[in-house]
Amino acid sequence: MRNLRVRVPQEEGADPEREMSYDIAQQVFEVRTALGLTQGELAERSGTKQPAVSGVESAKKLPTLGLLLRIAAALDRRLVIRFEKIEDSE
Repeated sequence: MRNLRVRVPQEEGADPEREMSYDIAQQVFEVRTALGLTQGELAERSGTKQPAVSGVESAKKLPTLGLLLRIAAALDRRLVIRFEKIEDSE
């Protein structure tokens, strides 16, 4: 199995949107490869093009909710979004 080459930024105060993009990239890559799908096959199942899937997996930008829903359905997954309380660092 191929390893995802996206690196999560380690800087303090990193951009939360960028961090979320990395997390999404990792999850999409892991599920897609576990199912034995190519980016092109996932794109076809998602109703998009391969460069869109590549963009998600490379964390170039945060994907739209619509694209995430289509990708989740194509991977036979349910998209879950929740708000969690931020813990104090003290």
